[in-house]
Amino acid sequence: MRKRLLLLLIIIILATAVRALPAKREVLVLTYNGIINPVASEFITKAIDKASNEKAEAIVIELDTPGGLDTSMRDIVKKIIGSDTPVVVYVAPSGARAASAGVFITLSANIAAMAPGTNIGAAHPVSLEGKMDKTMAEKVVNDASAYIRSIAQKRGRNQQWAEDAVRKSISSSAQEALKEDVIDIISPDLNSLLKSIDGRTVVTPIGPKTIRTADAKLVRLNLGLRGRILNTISDPNVAYILMLLGFYGLFFELTSPGAILPGVVGTICLILAFYSFQTLPVNYAGLLLIILAIVLFILDVKAATHGVLTIGGIVSMIIGSLMLFESPAPYMRVSLIIILPVVILTAVFFTVIVTLVIKAHRKKPSTGKEGLIGLEGIARTDIATEEGRVFVHGELWRAWSDEPIKAGDKIVVIGLDGLKLKVKKKEGMK
Repeated sequence: MRKRLLLLLIIIILATAVRALPAKREVLVLTYNGIINPVASEFITKAIDKASNEKAEAIVIELDTPGGLDTSMRDIVKKIIGSDTPVVVYVAPSGARAASAGVFITLSANIAAMAPGTNIGAAHPVSLEGKMDKTMAEKVVNDASAYIRSIAQKRGRNQQWAEDAVRKSISSSAQEALKEDVIDIISPDLNSLLKSIDGRTVVTPIGPKTIRTADAKLVRLNLGLRGRILNTISDPNVAYILMLLGFYGLFFELTSPGAILPGVVGTICLILAFYSFQTLPVNYAGLLLIILAIVLFILDVKAATHGVLTIGGIVSMIIGSLMLFESPAPYMRVSLIIILPVVILTAVFFTVIVTLVIKAHRKKPSTGKEGLIGLEGIARTDIATEEGRVFVHGELWRAWSDEPIKAGDKIVVIGLDGLKLKVKKKEGMK
């Protein structure tokens, strides 16, 4: 009995000791490469919440971005500054950049790091409104300048450089950024970075915290299938193509009722395109020009203007496509390399397809009553108001006529009553 009690006591002591051992420290790592948009904002903010809930040692954001939307950037910056978990923004790999909105995000981190061969800067603001008048543009720049200065001041970084990045669009290499006190460290890879920041103390909303990352476990966070799909369709080029596919699908459905599939696919494409439009600086004049171009393509086939309306449609679509997303940032506009092939294919599509559809609608029916009227044949017997026999379409039919017709005369079908044809003599021929 004593041995059993002793064994039980040893087990309890060992279990308590194991539970008292400190859990292995974790560092959450996420990689984001692309435009700062609502998808990026959702991904990064949720990752920071996860790091806070799991009491991670730190969260590292590997960043490579040309910039993006002001609203999405501000959501990310607010989450980083308010995070209980230390946030490290690492501009990587070599060749990456933190431009425009990426500058704000990098400067807001507890620790800002860059890989060799990267650059940071050119933080002139981009908004969803696209082109702004001089007064509004000045207000936006002043607001962005004040915002980035406050971020730099909070993190103890170079405020003047931060403001110049907004007002003058200056940019610096990793070495220059370190020298100018824009970032804290240059590191060739993630493992070196974690060793370099081990033991550093940063200030969080709940107070100072010393980071222990040298032997921490790395936990990778992925964007996920949903995020990748939404991020892909938020690209201006993809949104542009989805919009046109939507128009094509609806056109097929309207010209061929009952096909169903083109209408369903077209509707889905348009919904996805409109989702993208809410994250892009859409110019609705450009959208109307694209719709006008499609109308002109259709009218040219029906009106037979010998290509005049098609030329007008091509010009309208090119101008509309260039205007569709109005932004000074090239990554927020449709590429000309995409526009030209799409315009040509659209013109060919409507010229060929619409012509075939119209020809099909105008084609004389080959079956039923409508298919018989207008057919020619030969009278096999004399025909008057009484019943006679005619040979039409390889068959012998009963027939009558309002005029005398002799056997052997060539006839034309002009009516049908049940299975009895009304015919007339073909003019000028027997």
